Amino acid sequence: MEHSDVTVLRYGHRPGRDDRMTTHVGLTARALGADRVIFPDNAGNAAETVEEVTTRFGGPFSVELRADQRAVAEHWNGTVVHLTMYGETIQSVEQELRNRAGEEESILVIVGGEKVPFEIYETADYNIGVTNQPHSEVAGLAVFLDRLFNGDELDRDWEEATRKVLPKATGKQVIDPQGSDANTESDSDRPENPDSDGN
Repeated sequence: MEHSDVTVLRYGHRPGRDDRMTTHVGLTARALGADRVIFPDNAGNAAETVEEVTTRFGGPFSVELRADQRAVAEHWNGTVVHLTMYGETIQSVEQELRNRAGEEESILVIVGGEKVPFEIYETADYNIGVTNQPHSEVAGLAVFLDRLFNGDELDRDWEEATRKVLPKATGKQVIDPQGSDANTESDSDRPENPDSDGN
């Protein structure tokens, strides 16, 4: 599916406590079809990890650090989606959102960290719950993006990658897509952050 820009906004970050979760929001956004992620300006470590993974495993994908997260949402030129377990069900609006994306309307997806202010609920065009049961914000983002892109994001081609994982029933194999034959993965093929390669 051809679509316009999809940006994920990580709203709020507590250094130390949220480092891993914020990093995984960025990695999930990249892996499942978003074009960029905006982190709070105190999430520099997470931004570095996502940029390093993008350099090695391909893009395009961009990472920004911004202090004015509420202003980003309030002044977004396009559709604003806030993911929350209290929102309307994804299945009731997914086709409408796909239509908007197909019409090249930019979409901002807000993923909360610390408590999200009520103003965000009011700013959003859609408050959406992938389930109305307690769940991880990373899981919510993954389900939302897969529904938005209808699975097409899984067939994406990655540009300028220096590493590519070859799917295997057992074992691990990573190649240099611009280089020689495939080799069994070595420690040097893995992202420096052990949380970022999906184990």
